Amino acid sequence: MSNSTVKPATGKLGVLVVGLGAVTSTFMTGVLMARKGLAKPVGSMTQYDKIRVGKGADKKYLKYEEIVPIAKLDDIVFGAWDVYPANAYESAINAEVLKEKDINPVKDELEKIVPMKAAFDKNYAKRLEGDNVMGDITRWEMVEQLRKDIRKFKEETGVDRVVVLWAASTEVYVPIDMEYHGTLEALEKAMKADDKEHIAPSMCYAYAALAEGAPFIMGAPNTTVDIPAMWEMAEKTGMPIAGKDFKTGQTLVKSGFAPIIGTRCLGLNGWFSTNILGNRDGLVLDEPANFRTKEVSKLSTLESILVPEKQPDLYGHGNDEDTQYYHKVRINYYPPRNDNKEGWDNIDIFGWMGYPMQIKIDFLCRDSILAAPLCLDLVLLSDLAARAGRCGTQRFLSFFLKSPMHDYTKDEVPVNHLFQQYTMLKNAIREMGGYEADEEID
Repeated sequence: MSNSTVKPATGKLGVLVVGLGAVTSTFMTGVLMARKGLAKPVGSMTQYDKIRVGKGADKKYLKYEEIVPIAKLDDIVFGAWDVYPANAYESAINAEVLKEKDINPVKDELEKIVPMKAAFDKNYAKRLEGDNVMGDITRWEMVEQLRKDIRKFKEETGVDRVVVLWAASTEVYVPIDMEYHGTLEALEKAMKADDKEHIAPSMCYAYAALAEGAPFIMGAPNTTVDIPAMWEMAEKTGMPIAGKDFKTGQTLVKSGFAPIIGTRCLGLNGWFSTNILGNRDGLVLDEPANFRTKEVSKLSTLESILVPEKQPDLYGHGNDEDTQYYHKVRINYYPPRNDNKEGWDNIDIFGWMGYPMQIKIDFLCRDSILAAPLCLDLVLLSDLAARAGRCGTQRFLSFFLKSPMHDYTKDEVPVNHLFQQYTMLKNAIREMGGYEADEEID
């Protein structure tokens, strides 16, 4: 180990997930199987990636755990909240992501993970019909109950630390309104006034987590921790926050492929993205108000990589009032596919002398198989950040997220370029490990 000043990862790490659906049951099963040596945590940066530290003769390529103290898979203890009462084993079987033979060896452990009642408001996800809910209580009562749940989980399991991860459905779109979201005082006032319009249930989870000294990760595109009030709460409690929206399929392709067009100085006329999926996520997103939340998140990626203002000849004309290329994103609920999402991208580019060309990408992905390792990495790295004394928005985690949180009140532009995000991730790990953060982002 180098001269890292990060507190060691002693004791157990509690991972409390909001939503015990396809993603989280796959995540849990994979972790439990991996620690028994029955599966490999493929796709997880914290388990596989190696980072260069030092230069010249001192150069070494080390795994994350050799640079910084990361919690071991053996130390993770899972808990959950969900609107459906099914335990993690039933949920994993129902999700039909994994084969039964890959779930059964850890059946006993999964059956013990029984979801607590969810803080739920049907107006935020009209398509969900579960009855394992706290009932019609006020927003502030939700916060109080969630805090009790976290404390009870800690007492019953004996974990030293907790991280809370939202992997539940996309809520209806909540526009940011500084009158309610601008300061912590305003947010608390709205919660206590039971303002159901401006306070989403996800905000209650985030507030409760931070109040109980747990980092919070927003894995959906919801308006939750990307508001000044929550930044203030994170500062006050000294806790890290991250979000939003797991970058799994199509946006991963976009954030990795758009740099090819940009680096090669090719032009872009339009980028049309469409998805078909059939899991609970697809069902919820079939509701226009919920899709709006997702659309905003998915649309933001391209615009900060291929910037019309910087290269007007290449990106400064199209159908969007002729100021930039045309960018469209669609999600279609298609039950036969279940979790096996398909993302199609049709990209209209142009080259030398303006001659048109096309690129087609068809990613037949498995949503939860791509999301599970992200959950693991976000949880372990948020816990690491907390022990390193890093609070507020963790920009180095944007590698894992579709629309990285940023301070829009200061006109900060988020970094969406996959390889720049990777540099930020590596530099943060180096820094926390007591090495020099020696890569520059151009």
